[in-house]
Amino acid sequence: MRNAQNNNKQGYNFARRVRWTAVIVAAVFGMCVAQLVNLQLFSNGGYAQAATSQRTISKVLPAQRGTIVDANGKILAQSVQRYTVFADQVAIASFKPVKCTGNNEGVCHQINGKPVPGKGAQAVAKMLAPVLGMDEQSLEGELKGTNRYQVLKKNVVPRIKRNIDNLNISSVIGTELTTTRSYPYGTLLGSVIGSVNDADEGVSGVESMENSLLSGTNGAQTYQRGGSGEMIPGTQTVARPAINGGKVKLTIDADTQWYVEKALRDGQKQWNAKWGIAVVQEVKTGKLVAVADTDVVDPSDHKAALQTSRVMTSTFEPGSTGKVLTVAGLLENNKIQPDQHFVVPNAIDINGQQYHDATQHSTRQLTIAGILQISSNVGTLEASANTSAQERYEFLRKMGIGTYSGIGFPGESSGLLSNWKQWDGRQENTVVFGQGYATTALQMVNAYSTIANGGVRMQQSLVESSTSPQGTTVSNIRKNGTRVLSEKTSSQLMDMMESVTDGLEATKVKLAGYRIAGKSGTAEVADPETHRLSHIIADWIGIIPAEKPQYTIMVIYMDPSFASGGWVAGPVMSQIGQFLMQKNQTPNSPARTSSIPTTW
Repeated sequence: MRNAQNNNKQGYNFARRVRWTAVIVAAVFGMCVAQLVNLQLFSNGGYAQAATSQRTISKVLPAQRGTIVDANGKILAQSVQRYTVFADQVAIASFKPVKCTGNNEGVCHQINGKPVPGKGAQAVAKMLAPVLGMDEQSLEGELKGTNRYQVLKKNVVPRIKRNIDNLNISSVIGTELTTTRSYPYGTLLGSVIGSVNDADEGVSGVESMENSLLSGTNGAQTYQRGGSGEMIPGTQTVARPAINGGKVKLTIDADTQWYVEKALRDGQKQWNAKWGIAVVQEVKTGKLVAVADTDVVDPSDHKAALQTSRVMTSTFEPGSTGKVLTVAGLLENNKIQPDQHFVVPNAIDINGQQYHDATQHSTRQLTIAGILQISSNVGTLEASANTSAQERYEFLRKMGIGTYSGIGFPGESSGLLSNWKQWDGRQENTVVFGQGYATTALQMVNAYSTIANGGVRMQQSLVESSTSPQGTTVSNIRKNGTRVLSEKTSSQLMDMMESVTDGLEATKVKLAGYRIAGKSGTAEVADPETHRLSHIIADWIGIIPAEKPQYTIMVIYMDPSFASGGWVAGPVMSQIGQFLMQKNQTPNSPARTSSIPTTW
């Protein structure tokens, strides 16, 4: 009886456990069903969105840097499309070529119509190496590894990129659009154009000066990628278009620049000069037509960032070319008359300091025109006897000496013209014949151009116009200048400078069919380390044609084998002038019929 009761009790407990187990299982099942329903009905969008987000890639659309062109629109600097080719080494490890069957051209692989042997890195290298112009074995080594982004080659041209696309290996080999800076004229104007860095930012020259205008704004593109990393067709979306940089138009004429550079380097070679510079400026506008130096600077080489134009940065004592500025001040301030008589010895003593002319001569009877013609230091001092140090200083400043040009070129020097209160007894006298202060080629060219322009100084310009990325063009040329000298003074100076070229230097400085007004200079220059006068500057500034000025040309050489601006720099100036007159088909000059007397 007791056993029967125990059996009944055990059966009841078993049934009870079964029921509870069934309840628990049903509850768990219900919860799972509810969760599945929730996922299907409510959370499916969220998970889908998360999956889409994981597949979505954002890609930079690089903007092209703007262009630099010459005065005639010839491209001097531009950015061109290039590509970076990279490999997914992980995907390559499992790559297997697909045999072409005639109806799978978009996905199959072949080499010269034949199946691709091998697999993985070996197969990819066999297809890709000939296209990239790389050694097959070396490339195969670069394709092996665990890097998902292994750069294979940079600066690949679009034609090569299209050939890569035709290989049907986009699942393992990718390309990224980039830009690179191109300079179609090579080293021409290299020190002025300047250079960019790896980030495509201007770091020197015009590239730096106009960087904000030339720099573009990158855009962005999004797309979805498949499981093997390839772009899913039709998923590209341009979130922000790239905005390319603007355009800078220079005043430089590329043809003239080429000729000036050649003539300058030929002269450097002939006279074994350390370096040379030359500037050509339009008289009426202040436009710089050529800015040359003998340094060869390749703007595509990042080392170009370390070099800049000597025209903009080099300073020198002008020597006798500075005498013209002194005479300009004397005439303008009525300190002397053009035909005033001077008795000029070879040497003179002023307050215990002796000054002499460069070439020994007997006492001469000269006018101020004659003093300029023979380039007499003593005569210039005699003519300046009634001017104070302050007057001498202020007039040099008035002519632009010791000031910036306003061009805004990086690293431009303002020269060195210390205040007259700091001058000692000797310096206040040497400044009248171009020593005791340092100037730049830009300053001297513009000072002479002011004289040639009837006494009106124009703002010099290197950039003619700027065009924004939106297409708005703004001119950089100022039409109105500032009167510095009277027309009378300017006319008298032009007459005197024409007599210079008709005089002692007529055999070296001449222009077939054209009259020239100008002045030579030869000055001793102190070494920056030893401070001893151990260097020579030989220069010549010419204005052509003298009767109706179009251009001012300056040529300078450092340490030529012969210390004479007229002999060394003058002929080069003449060559450049002849080129310009022929290029512009300028009518020949009329004969000179009168001149200010040089002697009495």
